[in-house]
Amino acid sequence: MNFPEELKYTKDHEWVRIEGDVLTIGITDFAQKELGDIVYVEVDTLDETLEQEEVFGTVEAVKTVSDLFLPVAGEIIEFNETLEDEPESVNSDPYGEGWMVKVKASDMSQLDELLSAEAYKELIGA
Repeated sequence: MNFPEELKYTKDHEWVRIEGDVLTIGITDFAQKELGDIVYVEVDTLDETLEQEEVFGTVEAVKTVSDLFLPVAGEIIEFNETLEDEPESVNSDPYGEGWMVKVKASDMSQLDELLSAEAYKELIGA
């Protein structure tokens, strides 16, 4: 499994790429493998400001539906619309084409609570 060192991770299996105060968020390689074939990604919180740990969307796989939790408080400023037609890109490229949302962070100090790649590997026993 792949866990890029430059990203931050959550206990809920999301990853975060930090670019200034804009965060790109998706689910980890581990999460997509656990879910199986992803058939639908729903984000209906575009242009909304959410608190840390609030649900910003869902991922539907053949077997289950999982909530997506916002790692850091902020405004959802972009949804990866490619996922509407190609949700499987979350399986094939979770850290690239399979990103889900971009968030303008409102409390950058919350990033300190996120896990490093090493700490995330320990969490999942990789």
